[in-house]
Amino acid sequence: MAPATFPRLDDSEAWAALHRHAAAFGDLHLADLAAADPRRARDLTVDAGAWHLNYARNLLTSQTIGLLTSLADEARLRHRIEAVFAGEKVNTTEHRPALHSALRLPRAARLIIDGRDVVADVHHVLDQMATFAQRVRTGQWTGATGNAITDVVNIGIGGSHLGPAMAAAALRPHLDGPTLHFVSNIDGADLIGTLDELDASSTLFVVSSKTFTTLETMTNANSARTWLIDALGADAVAHHFVAVSTNLEAVSSFGISPDAAFGFWDWVGGRYSLDSAIGLSLMCGLGPEGFLSMLSGMHEIDEHVRRAPWEQNLPVMLALVGIWNHNFRGHQSVAVLPYAADLSLLPAFLQQLDMESNGKSVTTAGEPVGWSTGPVIWGQPGTDGQHAFFQLLHQGTQVVPCEFIGFCRSIDGPADHHDLLMANLLAQSEALATGRGHEDPHRRFEGNRPSSTLLGTELSPEVLGQLVAIYEHKVVAQGLLWQVNSFDQWGVELGKELATTLSEGLTGRTTATMVDPTTAALAQHYLDHN
Repeated sequence: MAPATFPRLDDSEAWAALHRHAAAFGDLHLADLAAADPRRARDLTVDAGAWHLNYARNLLTSQTIGLLTSLADEARLRHRIEAVFAGEKVNTTEHRPALHSALRLPRAARLIIDGRDVVADVHHVLDQMATFAQRVRTGQWTGATGNAITDVVNIGIGGSHLGPAMAAAALRPHLDGPTLHFVSNIDGADLIGTLDELDASSTLFVVSSKTFTTLETMTNANSARTWLIDALGADAVAHHFVAVSTNLEAVSSFGISPDAAFGFWDWVGGRYSLDSAIGLSLMCGLGPEGFLSMLSGMHEIDEHVRRAPWEQNLPVMLALVGIWNHNFRGHQSVAVLPYAADLSLLPAFLQQLDMESNGKSVTTAGEPVGWSTGPVIWGQPGTDGQHAFFQLLHQGTQVVPCEFIGFCRSIDGPADHHDLLMANLLAQSEALATGRGHEDPHRRFEGNRPSSTLLGTELSPEVLGQLVAIYEHKVVAQGLLWQVNSFDQWGVELGKELATTLSEGLTGRTTATMVDPTTAALAQHYLDHN
């Protein structure tokens, strides 16, 4: 795909028409829209897999939807989505495909990229993962003293951490293997707080780093290695460490057998990698069958996004509504509000997925964008958030579109708790939209605050896989429409490079290498008080 062949977004007729349409809205209120069209709540819905999306509580009309779908057509969104699935080098700055969808293709499928069937490669690794996970789960893989593995510690950061950590929390009732732990922060308290609870003889570490050089991951991995050696000796490393990496030389130098290294590919971005070998720790806790069920759910949404017409295409409609709120209504952030305690890490996972993908200010053609791109993503599970930031959502000066996520059935817990939980979800959405008049201005709710609601059947591996894929495709569709590269992340490089230089200075107890005077002053204060 050659992005330069597509006209700039601000030259689009549909883009200009949407701006005119937005300007004509005036003081229209969501309550007025609902009263004028009793069918609105039923018509502005989409279903995919186990998920039902209702976006009727956004300040838009059928005309808005028509203009948004015209924008998608004018931008040749269908063609561009297919280019992603086909393995074209849509990651233009790194000259790579973005083939995370290939990670969940069925075994019988074929996808030839550069002369190789990537589906065969994917299933080879999945089979390796399944064999290893079963050995851990059944006690066949033992520690150096012969003890079965009771705890698995995933050491990673970013996409090598957030995906499996989020999924493990989300699927808590389905975990029946060793206890899973996740360490990512270079703050030693993160690692030590985890290790203090563990027995070295029954602990397995999964070190997740494609290059096996990631600063935070390898710092934590080396400290964990020292902890293990102090307890069991150097020969124990091969029994208690495995790697998710492609750098077999570095893996071997660490003391891990290359046979205990699980690879993945440069066409898998970290934030899109949950369903790759990055999910090895999750498979150990969930079991191969549950992990493959999650992949099946992802694939179902992949097929949906490729085939469904725009107005029946759940991820694309979520993307288009988001673009309407962001680019034409001027709302700069989105609150993700899962009404499920087990989805506590979903907002953080989606922060990386969305903001690292589309937080860009340059088009794929290398030109400055002339429009706003990725919004700020934030949130917290309900009902906790209601007692934290919902004051701002209801009565603050900033309007924040919300995405409510809930489930029709609870996996565990008392039924009356779940009914009350869902009553809160529905009530908050209604209150944001309709508001309430009051003679006391402090108790007045203006309403007219947009939200969308996603309802799933229950939080199972398959349904979680569908949810992850829905948001992956939402983010990619928005990036394609904004004409940015959703698959690189050059914005994280400068800080990492400076941190490497600064760490050398701090460990050498000098500020000589720090050329910025403010940095030097802060570093000197640190050294003086360290």
